[in-house]
Amino acid sequence: MKIISINAGSSSLKFQLFDMDSEKVLASGLFERIGIEGSLYTIKYNSEKIREEIELANHTDAVNILLEKLIALDIIASLDEIDGVGHRIVQGGDKYNKSVIITDEVISDIEAFKDLAPLHNPAGLLGIQAVREVLPDVPMVAVFDTAFHQTMKKERYLYPIPYAWYRDYKIRKYGFHGTSHRFIASKAKEILGRENIKVISCHLGSGGSICAIENGASIDTTMGFTPLAGIMMGTRSGDIDPSIIPYIMEKEGKNASEIIDDLNKVSGLLGVSETSSDFRDISKGISEGNSQCLLAQEIFIRRVVAYIAEYYVLLNGADMIVFTAGIGENSLDVRGKIVERLSCLGIKLDESANDSRGEIKKISTDDSSVLVYAIPTDEELMIARDTLELVQNG
Repeated sequence: MKIISINAGSSSLKFQLFDMDSEKVLASGLFERIGIEGSLYTIKYNSEKIREEIELANHTDAVNILLEKLIALDIIASLDEIDGVGHRIVQGGDKYNKSVIITDEVISDIEAFKDLAPLHNPAGLLGIQAVREVLPDVPMVAVFDTAFHQTMKKERYLYPIPYAWYRDYKIRKYGFHGTSHRFIASKAKEILGRENIKVISCHLGSGGSICAIENGASIDTTMGFTPLAGIMMGTRSGDIDPSIIPYIMEKEGKNASEIIDDLNKVSGLLGVSETSSDFRDISKGISEGNSQCLLAQEIFIRRVVAYIAEYYVLLNGADMIVFTAGIGENSLDVRGKIVERLSCLGIKLDESANDSRGEIKKISTDDSSVLVYAIPTDEELMIARDTLELVQNG
């Protein structure tokens, strides 16, 4: 069976086509600047890559061209080979604790949750509507980032605010990156060969979150009501004192929305380094003696270590700490420094093993108190797996 995983943005559409008999990626690609001048697409297949500038008025254009190219490039023989389409949806509220077949009710719910994810849920709906228009008879599945975290207990997801805010407005910790953390949990079980395990999953990329996982279930996670909370990220601040917001509003003459925009888009690594949100640029800056880049890295590492330590206590120890996503999979220096800060817990880094990128690798010593792994995440595969299961079982 062939499944397409789709991650739609407001002006983009990323996809992977899987042959689920082998879980092989047959094609992948990205449609960019949809509805904007200079739109283009990139498709990779069979070690080949094509890139073309083409007018993309909307997401339906992108889906139409995607399907046309899959046939023209002999990746599939006809649209009849597409058995299902899975969509990444960021916010499912507290209603959805698992992936579901997309119905009119599900679409209505995704629309209703847009206030909780104003940038992401409307974009997800664009992808759903485009596929429904082009492939009306192909079943679609919504895979929610928030679903994995619905196992958190109330004392972990509630904020110490007036309870009426939760009761009336659903203000609570929802957590994100759930599909990635769920993939890591499944890989950790596979590696250890048992179900009963405690894992601290560190999804460190341009966006980042850490998750405490026990027996495959999310116990707590760093992102909160929105993806702005938690650790320092590429352009997001992570946790701050909320009193900063009205203070800066007064100082700079901005409204609350503008300050939140600043905290989302020009803070984090970019804000502190005043150079870049990309850790590769931060590392280059450090090598060139840039003190702001060094400071940005130090704050990032300190905040990641603090949450790992908190979750280590919450889980009463851990079997495995996993680094994943762009920084977690590729920044040897950051991984090393984080593990070094955890040495008081008996956690030890194997420096030679840590010289690894893009592969599953144990990077802790044999006498380390906790196993430490680098594991590439695969959210698109998780989306495809969920889609296959729901399409087959209804």
